[in-house]
Amino acid sequence: MLQKKICMVGAFATGKTSLVSKFVYSIFSEKYQTTVGVKIDKKTINFQGKEVNLILWDLYGEDEFQKVRMSYLRGSSGYLLIADGTRHHTLEKALNLRQRVEETIGKVPCVLVLNKWDLVDEWEIENNEIEQLVQQGWIVMKTSAKTGLNVEEIFQSLTSKILEE
Repeated sequence: MLQKKICMVGAFATGKTSLVSKFVYSIFSEKYQTTVGVKIDKKTINFQGKEVNLILWDLYGEDEFQKVRMSYLRGSSGYLLIADGTRHHTLEKALNLRQRVEETIGKVPCVLVLNKWDLVDEWEIENNEIEQLVQQGWIVMKTSAKTGLNVEEIFQSLTSKILEE
């Protein structure tokens, strides 16, 4: 069986833990859960006839008080870069984090996840910004941990990129 480490990286309160909970346990909670350090879950998926064991490292969110410990990223096959579509500054934080991740572990597969699509009326990230990122070669996906929109798909997409490498 293939085993791949995937990290969840992003600013504070973007929905990293909620996305993992929805993917692994099919659970969404309105209650905010702060991740202290790192929380590790795993889920086995079937990808193109292969069993792939995904080890999911949910890293605490980066804010002005604490920086993501880049040592947590070592050994990652890929990562999900999470931004909250209702807070534009989390996209800027994600773009900065990607640069730091690449400096630490090199270029590994990445999917930019714009979470909280269920709050589309409060959305702050413009479609033209998303289009520019896509034109630069980014894989960008809108999700909602609450409704489950594209949650399975972000992990499938990242797994596909990892197995192409």
